[in-house]
Amino acid sequence: MASKKKKLKKSTKILLIKNILFIFQIVISILLVGAVLLSGMVPARYVVALAVFLILLILVTYTLLNRKKKIWMAGAAFAALVSMICCVAFGYLNQMTGLLNGSREKYKVDEMVVVVRADDPAQTLADAADYVFGIQTGVDQVNTQSMIQDVQKNLGKDIELREYETPRDEASALLDGEIGAAIYNNSYSSMLDDLIEGYTDQVRIIYNYGIEQDLEAESVEAGEPFNVLISGIDVRENVLENSRSDVNIIVTVNPKTKKIILTSTPRDFYVPISGVSGQQRDKLTHAGIYGVDASMRTLEDLYGIDITYYVRVNFNTLVQVVNALDGVDVYIEEGFQPFTDSEIYIESGWQTLDGREALAYCRERYSFADGDNQRGRNQETVLQAIIAKICSPSILLNAGDFMSSLEGAFQTDIPNAKIQELINQQLSDSTPWQVYKQAPTSENYQMQPTYSGGSTPLSVVYPDYYIVKQCSARINIIMEGR
Repeated sequence: MASKKKKLKKSTKILLIKNILFIFQIVISILLVGAVLLSGMVPARYVVALAVFLILLILVTYTLLNRKKKIWMAGAAFAALVSMICCVAFGYLNQMTGLLNGSREKYKVDEMVVVVRADDPAQTLADAADYVFGIQTGVDQVNTQSMIQDVQKNLGKDIELREYETPRDEASALLDGEIGAAIYNNSYSSMLDDLIEGYTDQVRIIYNYGIEQDLEAESVEAGEPFNVLISGIDVRENVLENSRSDVNIIVTVNPKTKKIILTSTPRDFYVPISGVSGQQRDKLTHAGIYGVDASMRTLEDLYGIDITYYVRVNFNTLVQVVNALDGVDVYIEEGFQPFTDSEIYIESGWQTLDGREALAYCRERYSFADGDNQRGRNQETVLQAIIAKICSPSILLNAGDFMSSLEGAFQTDIPNAKIQELINQQLSDSTPWQVYKQAPTSENYQMQPTYSGGSTPLSVVYPDYYIVKQCSARINIIMEGR
């Protein structure tokens, strides 16, 4: 009698295990098919094929679990394996959806700061309450006034202000001891380093205040060609923060012809910043100080085109993405030691660059006779290599690492529907994309004053408008599908 009870208890336990495994496999299979369907990224025929395949796996599991003796154990292992694979796929899909939603921040951030000299005893804003605060009146007055109000609100008193015409004049006054603290947009810091050698090492931030501004969003119909600006800013942390745009690549995409053309514009192009500087010229890189929308408008005016979307990335983005892809293959015409990273050496010939090497390759200009023009071409080459790696089947092997590398590393206004459309198209038609490159090179280097830098001459490049028009014509050829 006791033996029968023991057998019955064991049978009941086995039956419970079977039912749990079988039901869990059914549930996770349904969730996976539903998630794939709702993602909009997978063509309908593939969704149907996935559903049929998962149903067949469920039938196999059912058959194995209902066999006698120890065969059911193989069925249990099979059910567990299938469920685990479905869970991983479901997790990847949710990670991708979260990544796309998390990157869609339709605003820009101006980080206003209060700085003092590096050796100043003040550690907090309260410590500098009785200081004379310097401000510059040449640019960015709206943010400056907002910052003044915030500082006075935090201190509970009015502060003593001294005005200067340009950010450089204000920075020099701080270093010379004319003022105790300076208020300005932190995006000027890299520019001030160009104007005053070692400036950022001589000052220290004691207070910062982020000012958010909404960005207008555009879109295009499904299947229609579009332009997207890849703006690479010279910061390593917050990709939402306004900063100089050292990379300005217009990616023209025609989904119908599966053609892309990359147009890299030199950062030192001497052009008016649309909506900011009026007719006064500035370096293109300084447009990023005023937000990605200023960079977009400036390039639209230069080429006579419409740029619908943007993607903002920083130094860390490139390093993380390239490392997640296990490197990118690039042909190096001549070996060099990067000025920006003297601890490495990049050999000539075909090389698989890791993230650190790819960043150094994209930033380098002093090692090349063609300087900034060559740097622009190198940036296009690396971007082309990244696109090739992403579109290859090998991306599936590193899908998790690749998606993790992108979390918080970029900002874009490309709608989810547009990204889903492009992924869906690529899965439906695996024909390779044709990628072309161009750059409006110019040799007309001069030292000229700039809108953002004031009267101090900086190295700039006057555009060769004949070459600019040629680049614009090629963009239109891709847009029109010719």
